[in-house]
Amino acid sequence: MENSSILGHDTQPATPPTQDEKTLGLLAHIITFISAFLGPLIIYLVKKDESSFVSEHAKESLNFQITLAIVSIILFISIVGILLLWVIGIIDVVLVVVATIKASEGKLYRYPFALRLIK
Repeated sequence: MENSSILGHDTQPATPPTQDEKTLGLLAHIITFISAFLGPLIIYLVKKDESSFVSEHAKESLNFQITLAIVSIILFISIVGILLLWVIGIIDVVLVVVATIKASEGKLYRYPFALRLIK
């Protein structure tokens, strides 16, 4: 079953995640507040072969953070865009909190917009 909204969409994983998988899944999102894309990258590289749940959350978080970095650079280059950088920060906080909650509930989460560079 899929739940879609302006804040992204979530699905139930094929197999229910363990509590440790949920914790690592939510960590892949929440750690971006202190490490941008480095945290999810490390989690992905360490856990990609061990847990599909953790791998999916880490990839999604990593792709979203890379997308925001690209958008921020483009906005920074344009003079008018510099005034909109605060909007990117708000979007980041709101969607990372939503993703963290979904991971803690044991659901897979897709951000509403993100370049899917890591597949």
